[in-house]
Amino acid sequence: MAVGLLGGAFDPPHNGHVALARAAIDALGLERLLVLVVVDPGHKGVATPAPTRLELARLAFRDVPRTEVELDPHARTVDSLEALRIDDPVFVLGADELVDFPGWKEPERVLELARLAVAQRPGVPDERMRETHERLSAPGRISYFDLSPVPVSSTLVRERVSRGEPIDDLVPPAVAEAVARLGLYASD
Repeated sequence: MAVGLLGGAFDPPHNGHVALARAAIDALGLERLLVLVVVDPGHKGVATPAPTRLELARLAFRDVPRTEVELDPHARTVDSLEALRIDDPVFVLGADELVDFPGWKEPERVLELARLAVAQRPGVPDERMRETHERLSAPGRISYFDLSPVPVSSTLVRERVSRGEPIDDLVPPAVAEAVARLGLYASD
């Protein structure tokens, strides 16, 4: 049984993240899924401090069996994998992220340290995924699974909150409650 890894800023975590976790656990037969809340993502800014995002992620994934949520002090995936030293983990990512994978820090080393499991969903052209897959030195280390589309993003959640609109359809109930309780993402 494999250990899966799902990393991100989770600013905030939303129903798409939860659906991805559930689909990965089921499709890949994961023994456990380690959700890594990246303290300082190297590829994007964050609006909320890491301890708050960790709390939100723990609320979001608490009803997903076999998940554990931890802070990840490393900005880059390769550094996280080197530090974790898990035997042949499965790094879970979306098809859009696979297309960007060759631009990651040491993508070939990432493939040495972990297998990739890519969630296929509409919106990412198959041709772009195929081109990326074929350019990598270890394409056999990449597998694919289906994910029903969940039309949500963390940006959309933050925008709705800033406009005073409800987010109940975008995030798990406990996350919506925590966002309101903590006054997150509201416009000043």
